Amino acid sequence: MQVSSELEESRDSISQTLRWMSHGPQPQVLSYNGYIINGYRFFTKKRDDSSSVQNSGVLVMAKTMQVSSSKDKNPIVSDMSFFGVIQEIWELDYVITKVVIFKCDWVESKNGVKEEDGFTLVDLKKIGHKSEPFILASQAKQVFYVEDGLNTSWSVVIANSKIDFCGPVADHDLEDTILLDRTLVMKDYPEVESLDVIDDDTCLRTDVEGTWIDND
Repeated sequence: MQVSSELEESRDSISQTLRWMSHGPQPQVLSYNGYIINGYRFFTKKRDDSSSVQNSGVLVMAKTMQVSSSKDKNPIVSDMSFFGVIQEIWELDYVITKVVIFKCDWVESKNGVKEEDGFTLVDLKKIGHKSEPFILASQAKQVFYVEDGLNTSWSVVIANSKIDFCGPVADHDLEDTILLDRTLVMKDYPEVESLDVIDDDTCLRTDVEGTWIDND
């Protein structure tokens, strides 16, 4: 949308940021275990597995075209919730700007999500949307998954409340948090042109949208 709006004005009006991004990111990627954005503290699933808390559950709202059948000639566009688990957190470096993305395992929407007694339940073992694992960190909302006591194949989705992380993170906030240092890795990049939704209502640093969590 940003590219389209600038092209409608004039090719000369394209911002420096978009010009740099059109060349693609640097081949080296910083990979993190934790990241604070949108009032949430996110961790990767690997980090969660060594912790007593859960911070890798993620929800993203997206507009999708929905049809009642293959013969439906009047599809509607509506909001749809996608539930997932963060596997990796990457920082893409475009020289003039940096973009943080989450690589997630997404629950298959058709058979892996259901509504029951006013609750949303997901089957985390039913993975779908494998060709589209990435979202912008700025798009993410946080959820917890609580195993259903009656059917352990399903987990109840519970939304997490936002916390004010705009100021410095106090020591007591991290007393139960042990994070590995960031790592430099080489990655083959996916197509990410569709990841263009930026949440302006966040705590921003000058270089990235959120705050990295490190041992330091």
